[in-house]
Amino acid sequence: MSTNCINCNEITKKYKCPKCLEPYCSLNCFKEHQKSECKPLTKVPDKSDDDNDPTIFPPFKTEDTVNPAKLELLRTCEPLKQLLYNPHLRSLLQEIDVAQNAWNAMRVAMQEPLFVEFADECLKVIEPPTEDDF
Repeated sequence: MSTNCINCNEITKKYKCPKCLEPYCSLNCFKEHQKSECKPLTKVPDKSDDDNDPTIFPPFKTEDTVNPAKLELLRTCEPLKQLLYNPHLRSLLQEIDVAQNAWNAMRVAMQEPLFVEFADECLKVIEPPTEDDF
């Protein structure tokens, strides 16, 4: 399914505005879009969550679904912030984000020690080690 860039109307599936989730095709179009007053999506509470954390779209729950409150902890994790200064890691993450086959992209990325270090830091925040793990 293709969508059109909010700025130049070119067909794209690459990027979406983090506020309004409108599609855009390039950095120039994103910068142009930022000049406008885009309206953030209204957050919808996820009624299936016990603590009613709001999300943009309630996710499909699986055994691997992470509570949004735990995901928020990633935002303040200093080791993750330090890793994200690395342009190679950012490039890997962007490739995964736009890959047509995300599973293959993840398999390839997991061969990179830098990406494995990033994934390990994420897991330390999301699933901190317990005494049973030692």
